[in-house]
Amino acid sequence: MDRSLFALLLPLALAACASAPRPAAQPPVSAAPPAAQVPGLATVGTAREASAVLASASGSLVSGRVRLEPAEGGVRVTGEIGGLVRNGAHGLQVHERGDCSAADAASAGPYFDPAAGPDQGGVVVGGNYDRIVADGEGVARVDMRIPGAVLGGGAPNDIADRALVVMGATPGSFSARVACGVVNAAY
Repeated sequence: MDRSLFALLLPLALAACASAPRPAAQPPVSAAPPAAQVPGLATVGTAREASAVLASASGSLVSGRVRLEPAEGGVRVTGEIGGLVRNGAHGLQVHERGDCSAADAASAGPYFDPAAGPDQGGVVVGGNYDRIVADGEGVARVDMRIPGAVLGGGAPNDIADRALVVMGATPGSFSARVACGVVNAAY
């Protein structure tokens, strides 16, 4: 291409690019809005603390005990869970019903997202707040926060009387429900 022709076309090309409309900014993807943005969700519960004794399910040897207490923006969960896959990542999730009577803990119902409000729509939130990692002995020391949750009071984001379920570890994903315990609040 001739330099003079190039020098003539370059400003036209740049002007065309500068006048093209810019793509609209996309809002960040979020699984659930913060509790303060969902009508009817509480920011404070009525219980001062809660506990859950996790008993084995699905033929596992997983068990443990956790303490739950109100924390900024949610509920803090601390405790210890043993009998897990050594050095494995597992799930610790809130489920809809406080019923661990089924051998496979299916009676606890589906996953429950406290920050999503009353219409769960079957959506599982992203993020890593529900992951626990076992050490070389198969024990996980839990210290996590459940965002948007409260303890007691009956609001749609209240997790008292719901179930905490430990999901087993398989390479690359979670598998069976291996332990279950009901969140028992203390007032």
